[in-house]
Amino acid sequence: MDKYQFLITMAGVIFSLGLLGVAVRRNLLVVMMCLEIMLNAVVLSFVTSASRSNTVAGASMTFFIYVAASCEIALAMAIVVLLVKRHGTLDLDAHQDLKG
Repeated sequence: MDKYQFLITMAGVIFSLGLLGVAVRRNLLVVMMCLEIMLNAVVLSFVTSASRSNTVAGASMTFFIYVAASCEIALAMAIVVLLVKRHGTLDLDAHQDLKG
């Protein structure tokens, strides 16, 4: 197994662990951290693919993923603050009365 296969395999394992955390945990902050772990696994696979093919496409995609992730975190933290003020907890089961 060469280093590229190892890194892609590790990205898959990291993504799976993040997905497991999103599916199992009920705390809103932990779910957000697991989503970020999943994004970092995607970034690892992009960087590995770009390194293997000697292109800058993976690096530029990584930049855009990090920009989108920082915007996502800013919005999510604002929503978390509002939900904590409203319900006083970060448990996702307490937020079932949200209306779309």
